[in-house]
Amino acid sequence: MELFNYYRSSASYRVRIALALKGLEYEYRAVHLQRNEQFHESYAAVSAARLVPLLRDGEHTITQSLAIIEYLEETHPQPPLLPVDPVGRARVRSLALDIACEIHPLNNLRVLRYLVGPLKLSEDDKIRWYRHWVETGLETVERQLAAQPSTFCHGETPTVADCVLVPQIFNARRFDCRLDHVPTVMRVFDACMRLEAFSSTRPEVCPDAPA
Repeated sequence: MELFNYYRSSASYRVRIALALKGLEYEYRAVHLQRNEQFHESYAAVSAARLVPLLRDGEHTITQSLAIIEYLEETHPQPPLLPVDPVGRARVRSLALDIACEIHPLNNLRVLRYLVGPLKLSEDDKIRWYRHWVETGLETVERQLAAQPSTFCHGETPTVADCVLVPQIFNARRFDCRLDHVPTVMRVFDACMRLEAFSSTRPEVCPDAPA
């Protein structure tokens, strides 16, 4: 397998965590988003959206981080990243989507570039935009986790929800977002980071991270 990704992409980090949790080996293919390598002809030929991550498994290519993780779950079911029961699976997916759909799209690189480019927002306004959506979005996650507390997002082993939560916290810290209002979220984050699958795949240790 090959994973086309960028060290600072939170969506890419989700997939790196899932691959590590399942003990799957892969070739790391760096696509530098800040240098616009996603628009190079060679990458555009395999990614219609010109986005990362992209997983190539033999003749098959899969895009979108959650679709990639579900593919890994179906093709390599052990250890599982989704609960056995339907209600539990729905809760995990809901938590993951609260971040992947409600927080992340509003603060990814394309959106931030548009805010300071065509819309001509200042750097300070861009950061206020970013912090608002991250901080309020994490409040939603906090309420859900606090209502059903466990070591990880759902239960005593990591799930897809944890794969999505941890990268969002890394991004939040990079932009100095307030996090003291989400203590349950941060407790789960700390539990995740004690596991090698999360710590060994973090952005700063990736092959394409700056020295």
